[in-house]
Order: sequence, then structure tokens, then C-alpha cells
Amino acid sequence: MIEELQHYTLDTAKQIRRVFQASYKIEAELLKATDFPPLKRPLEAYLKCDSRFFGYTKQGQLAGVIEIGHNAEFTHVRSLVVHPHFFRQGIAKALMEFTLNSFDSSLFAVETGLKNGPASHLYKKLGFTEVEQWDTDHGVRKVKFELRKP
Repeated sequence: MIEELQHYTLDTAKQIRRVFQASYKIEAELLKATDFPPLKRPLEAYLKCDSRFFGYTKQGQLAGVIEIGHNAEFTHVRSLVVHPHFFRQGIAKALMEFTLNSFDSSLFAVETGLKNGPASHLYKKLGFTEVEQWDTDHGVRKVKFELRKP
């Protein structure tokens, strides 16, 4: 089940952060990143964030979270994380499809580490096209994908 999360409440922000930390720990290993900014995101950043968060609940647990920035010009998938206990169960795909169907945008954008093969594969499978690559100050090569809808 996917529903919007009230990230400005302490308990919910803690649940969101737990999923982010578990997922980003795996991504940092995948990217061979020793200094990975998403792992340093404090609890307060979730509480005061202007993003919208949607969660996928499975077996009574928050299994995945998608963080969305949306304006009149486009929808930006700021983060997409799945708790490692729920990897390879279609949760990331379900959250992405939910986003593509729920936000009225002609442009959707998402970024990930270049070496994050599972994420890149998912975005391409959903029709996203690679538009840019760059190196971060933290030694991670990133890639940006976009999807234009008519």
C-alpha cells in the first residue's frame, strides 16, 4: 500500500530516516563511496523538508519511500529508497509508477550514482532517458535521467 507520509511528525520522520539510512548504506557500498552525503542527512532535515514523501508499507513495515519535489515545470524524484529486507520485490517500481501516475507533469527527473545499476535499469525500463553525467565533490559519478510525457 502506498500513502503520503506526514514527515513533519517525529515518529514518521524517524521511520523515514531508518529506511533511508539502511538503503543508502547499501548504495554507498555499491558506489564505493567513503563520504556519502545522504547518510549524513539529520533527522531535522526530514522534519523541515519541503518535499512530499510517499511510503510503501508491506507486512506492517515501511518498506520503501519516494521523496518528491513538484512544481509547475516538472516533478523531481529527489530520493527513492527501499529497505534492504525488501529488495527485489517490485517496491521501487511501484513507487515510481505511482509517482508517474499521480503527478501532472510533462517532465520527470531523477538522479542516481552511475554505478547504481539496479536504479539505472529501473529508470530506463520505465522510459527515462539519460541526459547528463557529472562528478560530485565526494568522488561519485552521477547520472541524470528524464522522462517527457505528452
